[in-house]
Amino acid sequence: MSNNVTLRLDDVHVTYRVFEERRPSLKDLAANRFRRAAYREIHAVRGVSLTAQEGEVIGVIGGNGAGKSTLLRAIAGLIPPTSGAVYAVSQPSLLGVGAALQPSVSGRRNIELGCLALGMSRKDLAERFEDIVAFAGLADHIDLPLRTYSTGMRARLHFAIATSIEPELLLIDEALSVGDSEFRKRSRKRIEELRERAGTVLIVSHNLRTLSRMCSRVLWIEEGQLVKDGDADDVLDAYRASGDGDDD
Repeated sequence: MSNNVTLRLDDVHVTYRVFEERRPSLKDLAANRFRRAAYREIHAVRGVSLTAQEGEVIGVIGGNGAGKSTLLRAIAGLIPPTSGAVYAVSQPSLLGVGAALQPSVSGRRNIELGCLALGMSRKDLAERFEDIVAFAGLADHIDLPLRTYSTGMRARLHFAIATSIEPELLLIDEALSVGDSEFRKRSRKRIEELRERAGTVLIVSHNLRTLSRMCSRVLWIEEGQLVKDGDADDVLDAYRASGDGDDD
């Protein structure tokens, strides 16, 4: 990849199988077969190719089940592509509302575990700990078990952890849709700071207004395929015109 390219996808396909329980037929019932099990093959990502540059903030839109989250998980290395390839300058950091934090331990311990897993030294962790807590707005809850946190509190904590190291590649899957307006402002500012330091951010969101404010480029994905890739306002206008998008 050239010096300013941080991510490249080359004809990426992702196919996986899911268990499906089907309603038994009359013939099955007569033979005392009450359950019919089968596997369905899901072709979630279909030949997506793209190149991302340093400093880009890229929105990803599409209907429910379009393949957006699967695409981000493939980029992050959590799902291997069935075919094609993903090239990245460093390990992408995936941030989602279903983040894998530890529910039985405190927010404090989750910060420690999360930052160390991202490669932060204990010295840097000690120096940044209070800033992480303050950014997440969790000072009054930091020593409580994570299971007592609301969805918004967990998302704020994970965002604070994930961006504490300023990753070169940050993937955000709907995590900006939770939390109050003040936290969303802080999040936008943090993403802008990351962009200015030549980081690359991909954001999956149904909030078109947020993407219009934060992104210069948008990818529109439907049925696993890249429908349109270009200037944010142009793609968002086309998406709204299709009847699929709104500004909630």
